Amino acid sequence: MVLRTPLIESPSLSKLTGSEIYLKLENLQTTGSFKLRGATNKIMSLEPETLEKGVITVSSGNHGLAVSCAAREVGIPAYVSVSTATVEKKVTAIRNMGSEVLMDGGTYDEAADVANQKMDELHLTMIHPFDDPEIIAGQGTIGVEIIEDHPEIDTILVPLSGGGLMSGIALALKTIKPSIYVVGVSMDQGPAMVESIKAGRIVEVDEKPSLADALVGGLGRENHYTINMVSKYMDEAVLVTEDEIAAGMVFALEEHHQVLEGGGAVGIAALLAKKVMHLGKHVVIVASGGNTSLPTLMDLAQNLRP
Repeated sequence: MVLRTPLIESPSLSKLTGSEIYLKLENLQTTGSFKLRGATNKIMSLEPETLEKGVITVSSGNHGLAVSCAAREVGIPAYVSVSTATVEKKVTAIRNMGSEVLMDGGTYDEAADVANQKMDELHLTMIHPFDDPEIIAGQGTIGVEIIEDHPEIDTILVPLSGGGLMSGIALALKTIKPSIYVVGVSMDQGPAMVESIKAGRIVEVDEKPSLADALVGGLGRENHYTINMVSKYMDEAVLVTEDEIAAGMVFALEEHHQVLEGGGAVGIAALLAKKVMHLGKHVVIVASGGNTSLPTLMDLAQNLRP
């Protein structure tokens, strides 16, 4: 069910930067994003008597789809709580996978409160989107695959939101090769992890509409793992604008025939905008997901043309 995704070279980005640039295509994962790795790892770690009661999660879309897919694979009920701002295409995909969608609250944190209430009511197991050791370990398999395919890697760009992806990949890579330079990339519209690290505590940010909708949301009322792991392993944080994200999405489509959602294109956006301070010679960008719509891509391409 979980695929080993391709690592491809980007000649155009390599020419632009003077470095050797590769893309790790998690948009080609079974559910269209990296989230299936962590969700599958977590669900498969549960005891049978726990599994049969069902699972629940809160999601901005991709994690909910991943939990739904993993739950369907083992034949258990799943509930996914989303905010009213969640992209309709992702909500539809979650429902089509067989999960019950709970849509209440205008923000991610409010949707999380709904999920916690339902969890207590039905005695379900929470599958946290990022702040869980099994989730983090699952996402870390991306780092293992990358260094197996490209041992020369010296720099990696990772989309940054709640930190599960960053924590898993950075831990895996730096355990194997401590010199690897790790760059986290987020949108400049409410980057919760970046602001929280700056403040030294969890910061609640305003959730604003963004092309990188997969990166929207806070760190939760409490955070036990990812804020500390990201603080320890991330060497640089970069923020990209909406226009830069749009340019990254269009670039992926035109140059590589790859459909990336905004959150999956932030690494490309950072390179195109020349925002990474310390770029090595052997660079991998994690293209974390591709769950966007054709109308969105068409609008972006039209708007970016002279």
